[in-house]
Amino acid sequence: MEAVTASDTHRAIDAVWRIESAKLIAGLTRIVRDVGVAEDLAQDALVAALERWPETGVPDNPGAWLMATAKHRAIDMFRRAERVERKHEELGHELESRHETMVGELDEAIDDDIGDDLLRLVFMSCHPVLSREARAALTLRLLGGLTTDEIARAFLVPEATVAQRIVRAKRTLSEARVPFEVPRGPELASRLSSVLEVIYLIFNEGYSATAGDDLVRPSLCEDALRLGRIVAELASEEPEVHGLVALMEIQASRLRARTGPSGEPILLLDQDRGRWDQLLIQRGLTALERAESLGGANGPYALQAAIVACHARARAADQTDWRRIASLYDALAAVVPSPIVELNRAVAVGMAVGPAEGLEILDSLAGESTLKGYHLLPAARADMLEKLGRGDEARREFERAASLTRNVRERELLLKRARENGIPTQGS
Repeated sequence: MEAVTASDTHRAIDAVWRIESAKLIAGLTRIVRDVGVAEDLAQDALVAALERWPETGVPDNPGAWLMATAKHRAIDMFRRAERVERKHEELGHELESRHETMVGELDEAIDDDIGDDLLRLVFMSCHPVLSREARAALTLRLLGGLTTDEIARAFLVPEATVAQRIVRAKRTLSEARVPFEVPRGPELASRLSSVLEVIYLIFNEGYSATAGDDLVRPSLCEDALRLGRIVAELASEEPEVHGLVALMEIQASRLRARTGPSGEPILLLDQDRGRWDQLLIQRGLTALERAESLGGANGPYALQAAIVACHARARAADQTDWRRIASLYDALAAVVPSPIVELNRAVAVGMAVGPAEGLEILDSLAGESTLKGYHLLPAARADMLEKLGRGDEARREFERAASLTRNVRERELLLKRARENGIPTQGS
């Protein structure tokens, strides 16, 4: 019986950590002004909880308990470090004078400023001084509450690699003296763009895995959605935040329909729309309306959300408004011109006007260096060629696309489509 109780307590601690860790690290970073030290203090508090709670039970306010424990550890740390004696005196005096009532009052104090602290932590974790990979890993660690092992499995890289990225990221933030603050003025837009880029990077890796045996990793999508919703609450007047949330909500609504019983990919036009999550679709459409009401209809994420909304509103594949989708891609290309946007616009034009017109746009992208090795370009060309009845050419393009992807499920689908267009492929 005791073993079961201890096991239940450990599960409760894990759940509490997932919920409270970001707020805990954010609050501690405000105090110690070093995100690495803050995370260490938070981890110390977690270890204390693992030691104490199985005996005493989970406290009524676990977040306040963890913060109180971490602050006491901070006092001890400051006492041992003479170079921060002034901070020790300030923090020590505050806590020692209120020792008896501290736990009861901490939760109220945390709640007063926690929104600002979380937003500061978001901007710090996603600071452009870090690489995209480091930003993603650090964000999942600090704000998502994921372990290095979980992050490593999500991105299919060694755990040691993720651990090194996180350690280097925290060191870089400290050495660069990145302030724990929400940027103001003109800097806000560029920094917010970095935050949204990281969140969407995490979502996309879950929605369409770059490599490995699985096409999707729903847990990563859920983490990104949770982060996006947090930022949308904290930066409620920023239209692009709502645009990104709308895009992710609607895309996530299709997750269950994207794969078959054996994990095989199901193309958008072949999906059972009855399996699309209507609650997520409605949440996405509401977020899109919010973005548009704030004047952000032409923002990159809002435009992409409007595109996926066209699919969500179509009751059947043949009712999709491809002409509107093509026009939205025209608008997106004007805002953020890129070969990837052009590729997607070509697909939309191919559906709205005809495969010959779509193929013409795709062929114009052949010399783009950024698309070299990008498997979706030959895959899109193969699809157009197949519709035009040019089977041999389609087969070769499907085979080329299969050779470029690192995702096993995508490769299997592409080779299957290659076989359907003529001579079976070697070794397939």
